[in-house]
Amino acid sequence: MREFWVSSGHHLTRRTPEGALAVTDELLLAYLARPEILPPEEACDAERALHAALMRDPRRPIAPGEIAALADPDARENWEFLAGFRDRLVAAGTVEAAYAGIVREGAAVPPLFLSQMVHLVLRNALDGCGDPYTLRAAELFFRPQKVSTYEGATLLADLELIEEFEGKGPVSPLVGMLGKSAADELDVIDDGNSWTYWSRSDAHTMALPLGSAPKAREGLARAIEAFVSHMHGVSCTVTPLERIEDPSWRWFVGLDAEATAIGNRLWRGEPMGYDDHARILCLLRLDFGKDAPVEPRVAGAPVYLLLAMNQDKVVRAKPQNLVTGLPLVGRSS
Repeated sequence: MREFWVSSGHHLTRRTPEGALAVTDELLLAYLARPEILPPEEACDAERALHAALMRDPRRPIAPGEIAALADPDARENWEFLAGFRDRLVAAGTVEAAYAGIVREGAAVPPLFLSQMVHLVLRNALDGCGDPYTLRAAELFFRPQKVSTYEGATLLADLELIEEFEGKGPVSPLVGMLGKSAADELDVIDDGNSWTYWSRSDAHTMALPLGSAPKAREGLARAIEAFVSHMHGVSCTVTPLERIEDPSWRWFVGLDAEATAIGNRLWRGEPMGYDDHARILCLLRLDFGKDAPVEPRVAGAPVYLLLAMNQDKVVRAKPQNLVTGLPLVGRSS
């Protein structure tokens, strides 16, 4: 079995008998080692003492007075977020349960922490996956993507990577068009180079030709199947579509805020403008298996999934919509 996404930190946790990721002391210590939490040189004695105590026992209760005693207001804010987040992780017991609880309750958690949780959950759900297209497509659920068109193909490239090297002068037409320069290792994944994904999965240096390569769209479908099945414990089949030809469609889920807004306009029967059409990147159909507790009004009908980019040609996926937005009995919708 090939390794991938080491940066997710999955090696810091372990699987429960049910297949979820247990919240271990090692995982909690990794959060304490984050730069936002590590006491800087100018940190007060109270902050240093608090951090040292938690490094010895990461599950140790944190009294409100300990955070209030910190001299730096930014440090107090960071520690309040961390304390609340840690307590949720410990109480839930698994990363999956903590993530589900956070998104269903709408808890205030930094987006970075949510993305890290999705990274871990998907690493677990896709463990043993041998398809680089599926793994590359799954990246868009925890890393924003920049969208560009190159030689007629719609490409998704890692936004952070693009912005990191922006403005240093292009070294190739593809890199220049994407806005990234000093990383000529950026490739569009295809059958000739997909084998290199395994050695660069944490570098995010492969662009995904979502609009032109059937394997890329199929990869996104497989990633969604894995995530939904893992989070809800039900089977499902996801199929890429060219268009929705269903005059009586009953349910949809936007995979990002833009797609949700466009889908709502479609749902209300409002006219679609050219800009709306241009921003839709992918349409998919999700069919639940017979084991799924689907709401009666949607039973037997598909759920349509929409993915779109914003006005800046950026995709910021919201995988939480696949936790809270599906028509499953007993789930929020």
